[in-house]
Amino acid sequence: MLEDQESFLSHLVELRNRLIRILVAVLIVFVPMAFFARELYSLLAAPLLHVLPVGGTMIATDVVGVFLVPMKVALVVSFLVVLPYVLYQIWAFVAPGLYAHEKKFAVPMLIASVLLFFTGMAFAYFAFFPMVFGFMAKFAPVGVSWMTDIEKYFSFVLTMFLAFGATFEVPVIVIVLVKMGFVRVEKLREWRPYVIVGAFVVGAIFTPPDVISQLMMALPMWLLFEVGVFMASFITQPALATSGDSSP
Repeated sequence: MLEDQESFLSHLVELRNRLIRILVAVLIVFVPMAFFARELYSLLAAPLLHVLPVGGTMIATDVVGVFLVPMKVALVVSFLVVLPYVLYQIWAFVAPGLYAHEKKFAVPMLIASVLLFFTGMAFAYFAFFPMVFGFMAKFAPVGVSWMTDIEKYFSFVLTMFLAFGATFEVPVIVIVLVKMGFVRVEKLREWRPYVIVGAFVVGAIFTPPDVISQLMMALPMWLLFEVGVFMASFITQPALATSGDSSP
């Protein structure tokens, strides 16, 4: 009993130390990033600023918003910069409890999840934002000045980054579920109609209430589901072949 308590406490101490390392890493990157906070926000706001009508601008309704919002952007960018280090710390904490074959499977999945998340963010920035903001700018009634608060814009953009980043994780989720035996590829194929409907429901929830926005989230989610099913089918084939060879 005493050994179990000591082991639990040692894990808590290790977790605390790794969390401290993560916070220190974020702080180290944030300090220089803070000097470029205004430029970072301008880069983040570029998709909207490019489609605003002549004389259009963004506003700050909060007294300290012109300072806090760019700092929030710098903090988010700092976290994204050190994200590989954050994942390394998490991996170093979890890895000792995994089997060799689990480690061999987890490493490529971890790398793929990071790349797919950044790909989802890039898709939102370079494809989704210009399309949606351009549509909104053209749809604005005559005589209405479209001026967005920088705090609300930051919240919207951050939400879309997280939504599209999570959307692009679908192949990894599908492969992990199949690999761990929670579901078979054949069952996923049977669920295809429900997945398509669910993709459009998710798109309707997380995107603005227009068809273009919903399609730009729902279609990638569906296509990435198909990619995940296709990749998962190759993972199950070796296992089936092995079991077939071992039969008498």
